[in-house]
Amino acid sequence: MALTRRYIHHMFADFLNRLIQPQPETLPDADARLALGALLVRIARTDGEYAHEEAERIARILAARYGLDADAALDLRHRAEALEAEAPDTVRFTRAIKDAVPYEDRAAVMEALWEVVLADGIRDHEEDALMRLTASLLGINDRDSALARQRAEARMAG
Repeated sequence: MALTRRYIHHMFADFLNRLIQPQPETLPDADARLALGALLVRIARTDGEYAHEEAERIARILAARYGLDADAALDLRHRAEALEAEAPDTVRFTRAIKDAVPYEDRAAVMEALWEVVLADGIRDHEEDALMRLTASLLGINDRDSALARQRAEARMAG
């Protein structure tokens, strides 16, 4: 088991090093999925509680967004949770994603981020502040973030 943990730690360290290079290349699709999944987990953990509803919502978002079956979405979520735990501070991590992930993917993920924030039924000031910061660091303007929040609220109400 220790070898597996060491291997996983090395794999994520290598991934993060590539992500935070001064001139990162656009990430391959699998790496972009992992990075954006880790960002969903980071948002969910912001309030100090990673609720079951949030974890489930992340798996559903990953399944829908990437056309994954339940097992593949769960595996991606688990890898994203491990990456998030190893990732640098939110500012560096989010800026790295902005530099390495195409705009369309970053813009679309804002709605998913809002779904995670809203999943536990509680919206607090810390989450709102982190969402504003995250949108800015991803290069998403306030208007597009607000529209993404409204779409997420409508989907969750329906």
